[in-house]
Amino acid sequence: MKKILAFASILTVLILAACGGEETNSDDNVIKVGASSTPHAEILEEAKPILEEKGITLKIEEYQDYVLPNEDLSNGNLDANYFQHIPYLNKQIEEVGYDFTHIGGIHIEPIGIYSKSIKSVEEIPEGTEVLMSRSIADHGRILSLLEAEGLIKLKEGIEKVEATVDDVVENPKNLKFSYDYDAALLPELYETEEDTLVAINTNYAIGADLNPLEDALILEGEESPYVNVIAVKKENKDNKALNTLVDVLHSEEIQNFIIEKFDGAVVPVDGSSSN
Repeated sequence: MKKILAFASILTVLILAACGGEETNSDDNVIKVGASSTPHAEILEEAKPILEEKGITLKIEEYQDYVLPNEDLSNGNLDANYFQHIPYLNKQIEEVGYDFTHIGGIHIEPIGIYSKSIKSVEEIPEGTEVLMSRSIADHGRILSLLEAEGLIKLKEGIEKVEATVDDVVENPKNLKFSYDYDAALLPELYETEEDTLVAINTNYAIGADLNPLEDALILEGEESPYVNVIAVKKENKDNKALNTLVDVLHSEEIQNFIIEKFDGAVVPVDGSSSN
């Protein structure tokens, strides 16, 4: 009887070990991706069933800020994140020292400048305050929009994506720049602050029921270098499941979804704009 019980115990251990081995292997096909709620998480949700058909389970963790997704990727709580554009990612790598790279560009969110009370660029009064997020990586793109409208002039030879308020050399309307706001707060400021210009990232604009194509006073064009990417730790850049995710996000099905769902406020890229 003791021999039978011993044999049964050994058999149970072997079965559990085998099951454990199968679970570990299946974990390779379970990926957890952090994303901003809009539009990133919505796009990932559309990709979920396609990935399931390929044997990959996608878990989505939603975020409302631009700090935690990189912290959680760094500490291993995420396998990848999808919320940031290339200049922001590069700035984070430089400033924080993250050992990150990206494995594909997915879409562009043209940033817009909005105003509740100012109805045209020509009507912008002297001394108007321009509200911007504290994300320095976005300052260059906002300043470039203002320069394109003839509202300011930037220093000659400056890389536009790296421009800061200190690089403004001509400011005929004496615009005032305030840039210590959380990006998620800007839609609220748009609603409450009159006679101001508010630069709002498209994901937050859409989340606040703004239509960038209709409501923005000034809107960035499709040629923007600010491509939103799938960021990973460098050690995972060749991860098969994560690269399959990128392939699915580049598929015609997902690109058509982006075009139809966001009506031009979010512009898909096919991978050629990823670097």
